[in-house]
Amino acid sequence: MTSMDERTESDSEDSGPSGYAAARLRLLQGEAQSGPPRRSGLSDLTDDWLTGLFMAAGAPRGTSLVAVGGYGRGELSPRSDLDLLLLHDGSADAGEVAALADRVWYPIWDLGLALDHSVRTPTEARKTAGDDLKVQLGLLDARHVVGDLGLTAGLRTAVLADWRNLAPKKLPELRELCEERAERQGELSYLLEPDLKEARGGLRDATALRAVAASWLADAPREGLSDARRRLLDVRDALHLTTGRATDRLALQEQDQVAAELGLLDADTLLRQVYEAARTVSYASDVTWREVGRVLRSRAVRPRLRAMLGGGKGTVAERSPLAEGVVEQDGEVVLARAARPERDPVLPLRAAAAAAQAGLPLSLHAVRRMAAAVRPLPTPWPAEAREQLVTLLGAGRPTVEVWEALEAEGLITRLLPDWERVRCRPQRNAVHTWTVDRHLVETAVQASELTRRVGRPDLLLVAGLLHDIGKGWPGDHSVAGEIIARDVAARIGFDRADVAVLATLVRHHLLLIETATRRDLDDPATVRSVADAVGSTGTLELLHALTEADALATGPAAWSAWRGSLVADLVKRVGAVLAGDEPEGGEDVAPTAEQERLAVEAFRTGGPVLALRAQTEGVGVSPSGSGSGEEAAGDPEPLGVELVIAVPDQPGVLSAVAGVLAMHRLAVRTAELRGVGLPSGLEDSVLLLNWRVAAEYGSLPQAARLRADLVRALDGSLDIASRLAERDAAYPRRRGTVAPPPRVTVASAGSRLATVIEVRAQDAPGLLHRIGRALESAGVLVRSAHVSTLGANAVDAFYVTEPKPDASTPTPSPLSGERAVGVARAVEEALRG
Repeated sequence: MTSMDERTESDSEDSGPSGYAAARLRLLQGEAQSGPPRRSGLSDLTDDWLTGLFMAAGAPRGTSLVAVGGYGRGELSPRSDLDLLLLHDGSADAGEVAALADRVWYPIWDLGLALDHSVRTPTEARKTAGDDLKVQLGLLDARHVVGDLGLTAGLRTAVLADWRNLAPKKLPELRELCEERAERQGELSYLLEPDLKEARGGLRDATALRAVAASWLADAPREGLSDARRRLLDVRDALHLTTGRATDRLALQEQDQVAAELGLLDADTLLRQVYEAARTVSYASDVTWREVGRVLRSRAVRPRLRAMLGGGKGTVAERSPLAEGVVEQDGEVVLARAARPERDPVLPLRAAAAAAQAGLPLSLHAVRRMAAAVRPLPTPWPAEAREQLVTLLGAGRPTVEVWEALEAEGLITRLLPDWERVRCRPQRNAVHTWTVDRHLVETAVQASELTRRVGRPDLLLVAGLLHDIGKGWPGDHSVAGEIIARDVAARIGFDRADVAVLATLVRHHLLLIETATRRDLDDPATVRSVADAVGSTGTLELLHALTEADALATGPAAWSAWRGSLVADLVKRVGAVLAGDEPEGGEDVAPTAEQERLAVEAFRTGGPVLALRAQTEGVGVSPSGSGSGEEAAGDPEPLGVELVIAVPDQPGVLSAVAGVLAMHRLAVRTAELRGVGLPSGLEDSVLLLNWRVAAEYGSLPQAARLRADLVRALDGSLDIASRLAERDAAYPRRRGTVAPPPRVTVASAGSRLATVIEVRAQDAPGLLHRIGRALESAGVLVRSAHVSTLGANAVDAFYVTEPKPDASTPTPSPLSGERAVGVARAVEEALRG
């Protein structure tokens, strides 16, 4: 038999830091274990090590070592903190307890492990927990490691009893903490760089659900919740292993490595799995907190009811009819007692529409009952099913919560099988706020506010739901989406004409915004091409509303009054063509009186002449940019400052002006450059630049300073490139993913009057100046420029022509195909350099 002294000596040797560190490293590097087995294995290994430390320290009687928090749950990730409580009954000398703590804590610190520690008696631990909710949550997962088992068990029993007794007071506090955290960290289901622990739907929320269950007041929906927690923990483990850091934030630059560590195809697959897990946790949280609220309200009302009823049992909750087979009960939408889901395939849509219209949540029980029993809808859908879908989509903001309830139980993909490809699909573009599926629902929500502007609101709402349905398929998502939209529209019961309209809306849902911001609207070919694609005024009306709803649902960078005004102008021109009027424009557009005055002055002075005028949204453009003629509500929204420059015709004007504007920190929103004719008797030509600019920050520079710098830029005495390079060098370098390389292409059939060169690149100060220099070096004339910035991405279009060979040539000509490709390649190489 081994003596106590021999065992203590053996434990001391086994518990040495080097032995534990080596065993820990073998466990983390081994490929045989991962996921829950590795986390529990690491916890067991740590238990054994701490047990050795505790025993070797000669722990006095009445002490125990307790694991709390994640360690208490046996869920140690590679870089997790060790949350430990040294518990003592107060009988030992304070110095002995302090010495024991030092002999346990210091070896942990020596290994560089993070430690969250405390030394308390059971009474002190309970008091601290009563004062600090976070401490109380940690103690709910308390687990005995070594020492006096009865002491630990007594604390666990007391803490759980305290929690259950205080639950009516503590749970609202816990819910408030969860909501505050969600406000700070955002929703894990939609973040490109999510915090796996703190964001809404993350590991903190999963822990909160365990605490609610421990209160015995309510319980979370358990289906899928355990798997969701496991997936988030697995991702965090892989994140710790690949970064070597104790981090919970899944940064963009680390997602490919984490995906590889987990054996996943790519970073998008990783994010989809994270989003799916987060949605499961979020939905369980919504249902659970709703149930907590119902129980607490019921407890508050019951004593008053008993008093009113003389001690009777109370009354059954009132049920108010909402639709056939659907009633409201206790703030939720539930199925009527007579409802028969197995005989009523329209019931899920009818219940969802009723819930959204009433602004109420769908009961979890009702959704699960329908998911288990309802039969598939026939193809095509009956008229009622289609009408209920449209009613659901038209309910506005409440649609989102109801849709999520249906999706959580798989009802959406059963109604719309094509939804599976876009569900939880990330959008790796800073402009987008949401995943693809949530963006589609958000677009329908935005469209619900625009239904009064169109003759067919049903088509607008369904188009909003389907416009990006092609994402996830190879190639252009608009082209793929058109095919899918035709199939879906026919399946849900639209006739052939409506199917054609929906297909057109999906195919061309980007047409108006891209044309308005990247094409010359004075070019007749531009307006005619849009009219040909749209085909009718009714479709144009729908496309206009869809464009706005899509942009508003994308994110704050995708829509503004300025963009709205550009789209409204295009719609007005296209509408005129569809009504039988041919577009006018091109080189024959006459300058305004002010532009002609500036041109004459530039000719007489031989130098640039500038005019700055603030532009605001006003009469003729509604706040939404609809062009309805209504005045903007409240203060007008600035659209920037109109900068008109007239300068004698000479090379280098575009790059010089763009460079001077960049030096003065002016962002270009639109840009147009064209030659103007002078009054009779003046034979020379003048270039007119009409741009809209906005200060990046601070106030606008004085026109005199702009003109002085422009004069120097044109005569070569101002080295713009060097000035901009100095400014770039002064900018702090930020961590992040490397931006994709610029792409320069020739737009096919862009214009009959010029060749359209499209530039897509990372937005940066001086970008337009560099593009202008590259085009000028290529020996082409820039007829006009159309600048658009979406988040960090610049999408610019330049109408270029060959120089006029002599004065007898009436107009410059577009570039030949080979020449256009060469110019595009030269610009791209200049931007890459």
